Amino acid sequence: MSDPVPYLSGLILRERLVVVVGGGHVAQRRVPTLIAAGARVRLVSPVVTPALEGMVDEITLVLREFVESDLDGAWYVVAATDDHDTNERISVAAEARQIFCVRSDDGNRGSAWTPATGKHGTVTVGVVGNREPRKSAALRDDIVTALRDGQLVAGDAHDRSPGLVLVGGGPGDPDLVTVAARHALASADVVVADRLAPRELLEQLPAHVELIDVAKLPRGRSATQEFINDVIVERVRAGKRVVRFKGGDNFVFGRGFEEILACNAADIPVSVIPGLSSAIAVPARVGIPVTHRGVTHEFTVVSGHLPPGHPDGLVEWKALAGMRGTIVLMMAVENAPAIADALVEGGRDADTPVAVIVDGTMPGERTVLATLGTLADRIVAEQVRPPAIIVIGEVVAVARPEHYARG
Repeated sequence: MSDPVPYLSGLILRERLVVVVGGGHVAQRRVPTLIAAGARVRLVSPVVTPALEGMVDEITLVLREFVESDLDGAWYVVAATDDHDTNERISVAAEARQIFCVRSDDGNRGSAWTPATGKHGTVTVGVVGNREPRKSAALRDDIVTALRDGQLVAGDAHDRSPGLVLVGGGPGDPDLVTVAARHALASADVVVADRLAPRELLEQLPAHVELIDVAKLPRGRSATQEFINDVIVERVRAGKRVVRFKGGDNFVFGRGFEEILACNAADIPVSVIPGLSSAIAVPARVGIPVTHRGVTHEFTVVSGHLPPGHPDGLVEWKALAGMRGTIVLMMAVENAPAIADALVEGGRDADTPVAVIVDGTMPGERTVLATLGTLADRIVAEQVRPPAIIVIGEVVAVARPEHYARG
């Protein structure tokens, strides 16, 4: 008998019963996708993984052995037990009820195969190899990557309606940009970009996309927030889809909500795509945790663009110094010496470890180690320039024990 030839079809499973038999890792992979498709999932197995047990509010969990009547009313069945005879009973019962059945142990014994799927915008890609799941998955990944990077064009895969998409671009390395951020850039008519947004991605924009540079340079040229708000509103009112492309996350000292307020006032639709915050991602990239069991129970992210004592400052530096956890400073290179002095004056030990991570995740990344007492001198000696993330606390010693003497 020749090998079966699959007929690909997109199933609409919303509000339709799908039965999954088996509670192991195969079911753990299949069930979330079925939930996302809107299916009513009935899972039958005497034992399930902790992850599946945690989905009890989203599925019907039947903790017993399979019986044929479990398939009554189902539209689709997944036989995912580790017992061949049980899977055979499931597929026979499904065949008798004219229900398509996927077998995890022997694809040829079922009546359907599960494709390797991926999404790009509104497009779902499905690949079915002839009993070669690794080849199917590899090809699926290649197609989705090509769509994401613009090597393949998916027509109307993206929402291109006028409005603002506020995109957090992460700490700088383009590999740390989310898939959703890439989709947004691919949908843009206009990109309004920060200096700290991943710059390599701008080269991939099609020629028709207008790029507006709104860089804010330390002690240099700087686009005003009012200009940024105005240009966003103007372009959207002209029928354009505008992507506001920022470094880090939109709402962690990114002034993103100011742009949302401007759009709300102009009755302009806004969607938000979060990004990895540099306050957490940059230390993580160099192996410094912002929390660690038994060392710190909190971390505080602080803007250092104003020095302690500044009339416009909102930070209670004495209260911050009295805390025992990690402090992460952003935009603080210029004021770091004054901040260190304020923390020591407020009660923080001058020997508290400090890491200054310069150009985090970028090719020129480097880490300067110091203490609160030596931070000012180290910044001068190492010629530290923005952008940099400064981490203060014992977590630095945990990550770099060879540099700090701890008993």
